[in-house]
This record gives sequence, C-alpha cells and structure tokens, in this order.
Amino acid sequence: MQLSTIAAAGRKAVAAGLLALGLLVAPLAQAAEALRIGYSDWPGWVAWQVAIEKGWLKQAGIEATFEWFDYSASMDAFSAGKLDAVTCTNGDALVMGGNGAKNVMIMLTDYSDGNDMIVGKPGVKALSDLKGKKVGLEVGLVEHLLLIHGLTKLGLTEADVTLVNAKTNETPQVLASGDVSAVGAWQPIAGQAMKGAPGAKPLYTSADVPGLIYDVVAVSPSSLAARRADWIKFVAVWDKVVAYIEDPKTQGDAVAIMAGRVGIDAPTFSRFLKGTKLLTLAEGRKVMKEADGFGSLYGSSRYADAFNVKYEVYKTAQDVKSYIDPALTDGK
Repeated sequence: MQLSTIAAAGRKAVAAGLLALGLLVAPLAQAAEALRIGYSDWPGWVAWQVAIEKGWLKQAGIEATFEWFDYSASMDAFSAGKLDAVTCTNGDALVMGGNGAKNVMIMLTDYSDGNDMIVGKPGVKALSDLKGKKVGLEVGLVEHLLLIHGLTKLGLTEADVTLVNAKTNETPQVLASGDVSAVGAWQPIAGQAMKGAPGAKPLYTSADVPGLIYDVVAVSPSSLAARRADWIKFVAVWDKVVAYIEDPKTQGDAVAIMAGRVGIDAPTFSRFLKGTKLLTLAEGRKVMKEADGFGSLYGSSRYADAFNVKYEVYKTAQDVKSYIDPALTDGK
C-alpha cells in the first residue's frame, strides 16, 4: 500500500472516531450571516462609511452589511424585520418600539447640535411668526418633537399651527412651493430647503436644546441576544471612527469619504459636520446613565416618550429602561 493511501485511510479512521465521539460536525458549520444595518443621510451615521471603506469592521472580526435608505424607509425596513439594526434618533427608536418593532439602543453616535431645524420661508423671521400658519414636517418624528419644544417655550401649542405631513426628504420642494410657512428638516436636507427658497432661514434648531435629539444604533432584541459578542466588537470600532474624523491629519480624508457617500462637496459636508457633536464611547457612556433631563439618554427618551403618547404617535407609554443597554460600550 502506498504512503498516500495509508495516510488517507488514517485520516478517515480519525474522522470516524471523532464523529463517533461527537467532536466533529459534518458538514462544517457555516459562518454566521453578516449583520444587516440600515443607515441614512445624517453626519453621525454617514461616519460609519469611514469604517466601511477602511475595512475596520472586518479587521475587528465583524461581517456587516450596511444598507442605505431614506431615513423613514430605514425604520420601515427595520420594523419589517429586514435589518438587524438601524441608525435613528432615540425618540424614533421609541416610535418603532411603540408600534411593535422593539429595539435596544446599544450606543450613541452623536447628538444634534444645530443640524435639526425649523426653517422659515422668506419673510418669516421668528418661530412666533408661525402662529396660525402651516408647517410641513414628518408628523410623529423628530422635527415634530423639535417644533413642539420650541412652541412650548413661547407659550404656544400645536393647536397654534397647522401641520402638513411631509416626508423629510420632500421638505425642500414643500417649502419652495410656498404652500407652507416653514418646514422641519435636518442637514443636508434643511440646507437644500434653504437653497431652494432664497431668503429662508432657521427659526429654531437643536442647538437651542442640546440633548433633545440623540442619535443611536438600535438593534433588534433577537439579534442582540444571538450575536452579542459581534455587537460588542461592532461598538468598539466607533472610537476609531471618531478619532479619524476629528484628527486634523486625517479629517480631510474622512470628510471626503463621507461627502462622497451623500454626493455633496467636502466643504459643504464639513459645515454640516459642525452641527453634529460626535460622541466617543466614553462620552456616550456618561450620557447612558440613568438621570432626568436632556443630559441623559434616559431623561431625553422619557421626554420623547411623553410627547409620543400625548400626540398619539403610539398609545401606551414605553418602558424606557428596556430600550437602553449601556453595557456594550464597556465591552460587556
């Protein structure tokens, strides 16, 4: 008998022995499917494009597929079970959950620091000028929340304006039509709205109330339970992203990558980035501590929850604590 034949016979005997002992699985288990993550046009979420193009997720041992959507469409896809996770605001995470698509916020990417805004058409000079006027925005989502907060500070209510429901990505056309006095949108869509209606300007922005709008990665409970080790690795990549964007030596490359994803020039994207306060994991962990007020993800989310119930975005108040798992930012 030739040596090769003897070796083959030996391998078969060993395999048979291992199989009998339950130590060999045939066929070999397939690698886990890629995590499916929906993201959309917001600087704190487009930042993930840096990790994608640099290959940092694969370097961290993560197979992940990022899928690009308009914002509300990304939440629809998550709610339909087509995604493991989606990037969204904390208030909108509750909107999905309150309507049946439970999720867990595992990390903060940023908070809005001026990029969310109520934009008045030419001639509208202040938020108070909107009394008795029409405002176009996506009812029940984050700009609605921003508008109501601003009106409340002025002693006004939603009854003092007429809301016109419009998809956020359609608000530039809605403002340009002249049919409304203002729209609610975030950058870069807000910038497009102002460009399309020369003389339009911000009346109230998220910079007026830091912490009202936090931006997060929300994961389905089933994916988090089954793939927690992968999600921990995923979260750990974030600090590398933030460092690359904020380091003067690499910021130009980072901005070029992000601007390319959304199809605008780098100088314009740099302006949008200034209205977004990116958070390192350590900074995000401080926000993910239980407290009242907008300095805490819990406090901010409770405010959003009360808004959602009051305005019948969903019927039943949500258990905010069940939506937040801060441990992954500590690698747990």
